[in-house]
Amino acid sequence: MTGSVYLEGARGAASRGAGLTEKGPARQLSEADASITAMTDMRRTPPRPLDVTALFPELAPLARTATRLHPRPGAPSPHDSSIGGPLLWPTDEPWPYCEGPHQWARSEKPHSPDDVRQLRRIKKVAKYRPVDDAGLTVFTPEERATLERIRGGRPHPEGPVPLLPLAQLYARDIPDLRPPGGDSTDLLQVLWCPCDHPPDKFMPRTVLFWRRAAEVTDVLATPPQPSAVQFDEYVPEPCLLAPEQITEYPHFMELSEELRARIQDWSRWEVAGTAVDSSFQESPSEFYEDHLSVAPGWKVGGWASWGPTDPVPRPCPVCGTESNPLLTIATFEWDDDTRGWVENEERPPVSPSFTALDPGHQRLIDFFRAKGMDVQERGRVSRSIREIVPQPPDLAPRQPTEVQIASGYRQQLYLCPVSAEHLHIELMQ
Repeated sequence: MTGSVYLEGARGAASRGAGLTEKGPARQLSEADASITAMTDMRRTPPRPLDVTALFPELAPLARTATRLHPRPGAPSPHDSSIGGPLLWPTDEPWPYCEGPHQWARSEKPHSPDDVRQLRRIKKVAKYRPVDDAGLTVFTPEERATLERIRGGRPHPEGPVPLLPLAQLYARDIPDLRPPGGDSTDLLQVLWCPCDHPPDKFMPRTVLFWRRAAEVTDVLATPPQPSAVQFDEYVPEPCLLAPEQITEYPHFMELSEELRARIQDWSRWEVAGTAVDSSFQESPSEFYEDHLSVAPGWKVGGWASWGPTDPVPRPCPVCGTESNPLLTIATFEWDDDTRGWVENEERPPVSPSFTALDPGHQRLIDFFRAKGMDVQERGRVSRSIREIVPQPPDLAPRQPTEVQIASGYRQQLYLCPVSAEHLHIELMQ
């Protein structure tokens, strides 16, 4: 099979917008070009506090590699691996749409993707200015006029909604990106519908396309965009990637009962001495979860993170084979509990920061409530309030993509290893 392979979520109803194409050679990148293109810079996760397999040899055969993506805002091209960037999409291939059903929050007037990007540009410039006597952000007259125009909102879309690019991943850049079934495709494109899809999903619905990059000769320059999105946080900020392969071990809840009991036995950790934080004496499993098992943030492959729910079986909806973690779409790159995973180039300051936002967004909620302004359900803050109240400065490095899943969770995609044509699974954790 040549060209692109289309997949939609297991419960998805996104319309099929891609077929099979036969193309000639595309722009060829040299190995040097390819390695540089996808990298913003080198990012390195600090070494783990200890070799957990030395304490628990049973974990050694359970080790898996994962590729942390380390997204950073930038200006990707269609030839780059990216989050929220332009796709290497053939001009002769229809753009995919979502048929719904869509549920719009009538309490707020939705914005278009261009509105969202303009709001972000204004806020990024304004946040460095001194606040006024009331503690509010100061805007120029031109910025205020733009904010007033955008605040008027857009009509709720009727009918099918064009999907937004979420991620484009070249196999040359992502060591753990393996097309299922031994397929020879070398490019994964993930798009999503910028709306919730109740009652099954209170998160965007994703669609996957696997293709061979060399077969795309003419790239679509201006794909259609939705006239409005349900939440601004469903418009990803364009980011370049600095992929890094690491080793992970299963989340504590995916281990056998016997191994969980051994990990909870503090005496087994004491032999590691100062490498283990003694504050975890009452609950060693938290030390294992936070520092040794599953990395936070955007990543490909590895093990899944659990917590809001216990682990559940993920059988392929087509053939029943257990699906593997494909992509983790993360609200945050790290939180207070997982600071130890912050790459060396982004080590946070010792001073207090607004990092206790995952999963409850509590610090941000408290931040607004202290100013006498309440927040909505799911930890989301009214757009009109966000526009005038200065944001905590610590959000940018932890949330480079500007994506938010519910009140700060992760959307995890799982893929059947048998065939790229089998439907994928979506879970929120």
